Amino acid sequence: MIVNRRISREQPDEHDELEQHLTQKLNVPLDWPEDSDLTASHVAAIAAAATCDTAYNQAANGHLIDLFAALPLPGTEDGRSFWKRMRDAGGRGAMDIDPANMGGPFFDHIHNGNESGIASRVLSFLEGLEPSQRTAVAEVIGSALDRRTIGVGGSYGGELWLRDAEMSAWRVALASRREFETAQDRERFFEAWRRA
Repeated sequence: MIVNRRISREQPDEHDELEQHLTQKLNVPLDWPEDSDLTASHVAAIAAAATCDTAYNQAANGHLIDLFAALPLPGTEDGRSFWKRMRDAGGRGAMDIDPANMGGPFFDHIHNGNESGIASRVLSFLEGLEPSQRTAVAEVIGSALDRRTIGVGGSYGGELWLRDAEMSAWRVALASRREFETAQDRERFFEAWRRA
């Protein structure tokens, strides 16, 4: 097994978090089963490598959902008023994230593998905003945030929401590009940096 041979050559000085979890919480010895080519330690390393980008992508998408959940819900009186103000403040670009334009169950698509769909819409929306529109959108969002639970509001809270959405969407987009990266692409990257 190529993965097993490669991982077995790497012996870090300290146990990583997953290995610590296996030993401390699950009471699994890292060298179990003894005299095996594939131990619990190897499985931990494989699991960490396999979930790295996926977990990061999913966490960033989950965070985007949390950001939208802090806004008034579509279909409610507050939601209708809020999204109208968003369209007025953000112009045509606001349609990228407008609930009526996103197609109802858009957030459900994350469960069906369209993990970069929301991120690309958020980035497209933010990229299209003029500075004055961004200021106006931040004010609309900030005025809708619940100051009691979030602690901030107004244009400052709205700007924090926009910056957070921008960075979360960027992380999803960046992690998604790895789907199209081959082992040869990765090796070319390392080789180019070795020669630099």
